[in-house]
Amino acid sequence: MKHRYIVCDPDKCSGCNQCELICSVAKTGVFDPARARIRTVRIEPVVMMSIACRLCEDAPCVVACPRKALTQDAETGVIHVDNDLCDGCAWCIEACDFGAISLNPQTKRVEICDLCADKEEPQCVLICQKEALSLSTPEQVARQARKEVVGQLLKELLE
Repeated sequence: MKHRYIVCDPDKCSGCNQCELICSVAKTGVFDPARARIRTVRIEPVVMMSIACRLCEDAPCVVACPRKALTQDAETGVIHVDNDLCDGCAWCIEACDFGAISLNPQTKRVEICDLCADKEEPQCVLICQKEALSLSTPEQVARQARKEVVGQLLKELLE
């Protein structure tokens, strides 16, 4: 089963960082983008997008953890961190292909997006004024990409 995760449309993302701010407030109570579990990445000069945990199947971060501090919920795909077991070794950070795991500088424990499990919907998705963020599955992302490619090909053929 493929899990829904936060997807960013770089054509819509303005790089406003509101997703980082709302995430940090929702998770820590302070406006501090460095404490967010979503990151806005800028590929200069024009591409911007936000990245959060992709809830990978057979998540490499979970496999890499030598202390078994990370577990993955079979139903939602969310990666849970057991703070009693996590020692901040950062092996999970190294294993993440998306750069979606951060180390809390105060607690020295890793933090991973949990899709705002304590709320109805991820707060970053709700606050995004450009509607660049959404919840999607890998299949939905692939279907949309195929649709866009076919649309572009048809456009080129008709020109």
